[in-house]
Amino acid sequence: MKNSDIKALTVAELQEKIGAEKEALRKMQFAHQVTAIENPMKLRESRKLVARLQTELRAKELQK
Repeated sequence: MKNSDIKALTVAELQEKIGAEKEALRKMQFAHQVTAIENPMKLRESRKLVARLQTELRAKELQK
């Protein structure tokens, strides 16, 4: 997701997206521990996406 897409999301959508992305990251990490996944850079990208989503959520909470 691009930052402009993230900024357009509402607080509820951000929370839902964070939950879904954390679950996907957890599953990828487990799969990577069992057998190496094809592209380990996906782990880093997923972690960064969660961080960007959480940052935007916090910014929106502070604006209220």
